[in-house]
Amino acid sequence: MSTATDAAASSPESLGLFPLHTVLVPGAALGLRVFEPRYLDLVRECGRRGRGFGVCLIIDGQEVGAPASAAAFGTEALIEDFGADADGLLTLRVRGARRFHARRVRVRDNGLQVAEIEWCAPDSEQVLRPEHGLLAILLQELIDRFGGEYALAPRVRMEDAAWVGWRLAELLPLQHAQRQALLQIDDPHERLDRLLVLLP
Repeated sequence: MSTATDAAASSPESLGLFPLHTVLVPGAALGLRVFEPRYLDLVRECGRRGRGFGVCLIIDGQEVGAPASAAAFGTEALIEDFGADADGLLTLRVRGARRFHARRVRVRDNGLQVAEIEWCAPDSEQVLRPEHGLLAILLQELIDRFGGEYALAPRVRMEDAAWVGWRLAELLPLQHAQRQALLQIDDPHERLDRLLVLLP
C-alpha cells in the first residue's frame, strides 16, 4: 500500500535549464553573464528557493533567442558568487554539483526551459587503479603548470578515481562532444578508461 510520502518521493523533480555551448562537470567552476529576462527570472527563483539550476550542452541552437535543443544529461549549477560587470550585467560564478538526466522538458511563456529530471547516482569513493596512474601524473603536471584552485587540493585527491577523472575532463582541451560523453558515464573507472583513449 503506497502512502502520500511514497508518491511525493517518486514524483519527478523539476529543474530550470540554462543551455550553453559548454559542458559543466561536477566540481568545476564556471563564470556566466546573465542578461536575458528568462535567466534573470531563473536566478531570482534559485535565490528564493536556495537551489541551483541545470546546465546542459546545446546540441542545436544558440544561447540567446529561441529555446535551444540541449543534451538530456547535464549538471546542477550552484551559485557561489554574483556581481556586475562594467556594463552593469549580472555576473555569476557557479560550481558543478550533481549530474542529472532530463526526462521531459517544457517551455514557459518567457522561453525558460524547465525539465523533469532524475538525479544520477553520485560517484562512489573508489581508489585509482594502477592502469590509470598515468592520468594522475598528467593531472598533477597540469595543476603544476597552470596553478589555480586545485594547486591547494590535498594530495589524497590524486588517489580518488572520480576526482581525477572530473578534473581531467575539465582541464584537458577536449571537444564538447567528448566532454559530454564523459559526463554521461556513471562509473569512475570507465570514465578514466575513456580518457586514456582520448589522450594523444
